[in-house]
Amino acid sequence: MESLPDVAAMRAYADELRDMFRQIQDASLELHAKAREVQVTEKSRDGLVSVTVGARGELVRLDLDPRIYRRPDARHLADTITETTHRAVARARERVTEIFEPVIPRAEFEAHLDGDLEAAMNRLADRMEGRT
Repeated sequence: MESLPDVAAMRAYADELRDMFRQIQDASLELHAKAREVQVTEKSRDGLVSVTVGARGELVRLDLDPRIYRRPDARHLADTITETTHRAVARARERVTEIFEPVIPRAEFEAHLDGDLEAAMNRLADRMEGRT
């Protein structure tokens, strides 16, 4: 027979969620404004490519130093742009996570950003059953 979840733990978690939602509501406008303003610029290792992305990882600006034409290698240029963009997106994601961390636990926010519903639901179940 399965054991029933600990009612006290479920109530405590419900209270914690309610408090978290109140904090989010109170701070949401300010936090969202800060998050929307996030822009990150990364330069390639050789300094010839500069990529700026926004809070969601969208490309805002791409700058190519004219010296890239001295070595016409399209594959290398494409790889450099891709790698530089990935680093910029990772930094933007980290900044947005830091902005929301005071009101949303990091692991839960990252699961949300990853679209990992299973991880989010498992964390919820664990907390409701008092396992975390």
